[in-house]
Parts: sequence; structure tokens; C-alpha cells
Amino acid sequence: MSRVRSTDAVLLLVAAVWGSSYLAAKSATSAFPVLVVLFARYGVSAVACAALVLSRRRTRRCTRDELRAGTVLGLTQAAVLVLETYGVAHTSAGNAGLLISLTIVLTPLLDRRSGTAGLPPRYFAATGLCLLAVALLVSVSGFHQPRSGDLLILAAALVRAAHVALVGRLTARRPVRPLHVTTVQTAVGTVLFAVPAAGSLSALGGLGASGCAQLLHLALFCSVFAFLAQTWAVQRSSASRASLLLGTEPVWAVAVGIGLGGEHLGVATALGAALMVAGTYWGQALERAHRAAGAEEAPRPAVPANA
Repeated sequence: MSRVRSTDAVLLLVAAVWGSSYLAAKSATSAFPVLVVLFARYGVSAVACAALVLSRRRTRRCTRDELRAGTVLGLTQAAVLVLETYGVAHTSAGNAGLLISLTIVLTPLLDRRSGTAGLPPRYFAATGLCLLAVALLVSVSGFHQPRSGDLLILAAALVRAAHVALVGRLTARRPVRPLHVTTVQTAVGTVLFAVPAAGSLSALGGLGASGCAQLLHLALFCSVFAFLAQTWAVQRSSASRASLLLGTEPVWAVAVGIGLGGEHLGVATALGAALMVAGTYWGQALERAHRAAGAEEAPRPAVPANA
């Protein structure tokens, strides 16, 4: 029981850290250009990951599959963070955390690796509930005038869903190590943002204690720690239990935005938040049950008589 509780605690901590990333990114982008924030986040993450890889004497070198997956995923991950970081700079941290959770219901629509039959109609009802939540969340400026930040976060959710589906395709049935793939991803991101951020890097000269803490939090906790802790915890728990606990990320995003960021939760926003959490949890449960049913119905390979 203590092992289960400790694993659950780690997963909740990962969800809380990810939920806090939106306020940290919003604070950082209010002090520094977005591209500088992204370059610093990737650069520090790459150094930390490289140090972890080099500390392993026998498993330092990346395989061809790891280089390929890390490079492709590095490009898609960079696209997600560009949209997400620019988006959170122009909307509330709570809204960003809630809207990005659309990834949960969008990913199964893009992922067709399982080869099972189409998703059940109720899944699309859950998706519709999430879309209603989106309408409420962006209604702060009027239903006909959604904020640019909200639109960018919605685009980030779509690209992030494609990124997650791509992770499955590139790593399925291949002996890739998460740390090595992540190291390649962060290196690719660092290179991508180095040139466009070069002209504004002088802004880091005025980096105070608060700005330094925000960038380190984004790089070390929201990127390196969260990914490795998630991998460790999922190996000790079930995928269903892990996804349920990690699904609390939008709740943490709202809590951090209100508690630490001083953001206001209006009636429409509160209703939208409730519908978004309900819709994503419902959709997640339906997709999980559908996938499990498909696995049970899949034909099993014949076993030789002398096996």
C-alpha cells in the first residue's frame, strides 16, 4: 500500500508541476521575449539531460532509432511550445491549462495505431462537451471575440495531440530509452531557438532571482524532472491509474493561477472549467475502455503444439 501511495504522490506531483508551468511561463514571458524563454528552457534542459546520460557509463551512446525519434519529436515538441508559450502570454494561466487538456480527447482521434473499430458515439459526445467548455472559457471577451492567446493554446492542443500520437508511432516496438530520446529532443529545440533568440539574449543580462527561478522551474522541473518522474511512476503503476492522476493537470493550473497568480474565476469560466474536466475525464475513460475491448477481441497468434 505504501508503494501505491508513493507512486500516486509522484504522479500528482508531476501533474501539479505541469499545472504550475503555465503561470511560470506567463511570468517569464512578461519579463523576457518568448523566444529567449524557450531557448533558455531548452538549453538548461539539454544540459541537464546530457549530464544524466553521461553519468551512465555503459549506455551513453544513442541508437539510430533514438536519434531518429528524438529529432522528429524535437521538431513537433518545439512547435507545441512555441504555440503554447506565445498563447499563455496572451491569456490566463488557468485558461491555458484547461484548453491544453483538449489534447486528451484529440489524441485518440489522430492515433490509429491500434487498428480497432471506430470510437463509440459517446466519445464524440464527450468531445462536444469539451468544445462547449472551450466556448465558455473564451467567452471572457465575448463569444465573437476570443482572445488570441486562447486560439494559440487551442492550436497547441491540436499539435500536441499529433505529437503524442507520433510518439507512439516512433517508439512502438523499438528499444528506445526515454532519457536518450528526451536528450535529443532538447538538443534539437536548443538549436532551433538559438538563432532566432540570438538577437535578444542580452535581455538575460538583467535576469534577477525571480526570473532565474522561473526559467529553472520550467527547464528542470516542468521538463526534465516531470518526464523522468512520470516514466518512473508509470512503470510502477497501471497506465489507467497514471492517466487518471495526470489528468488533474488542468485543475492544478487553475488552482495555481488563482492562488499564486491572482487570476479571477468568473461564473462562465468556472462552468467551462467544470465541463472541460468532466469532458476530458469522460472521454479518457471511454477511449481506455474501447482500447481494452479491442485488445480482447484481437486474434491471438497460434501457439505451436510443442511450445
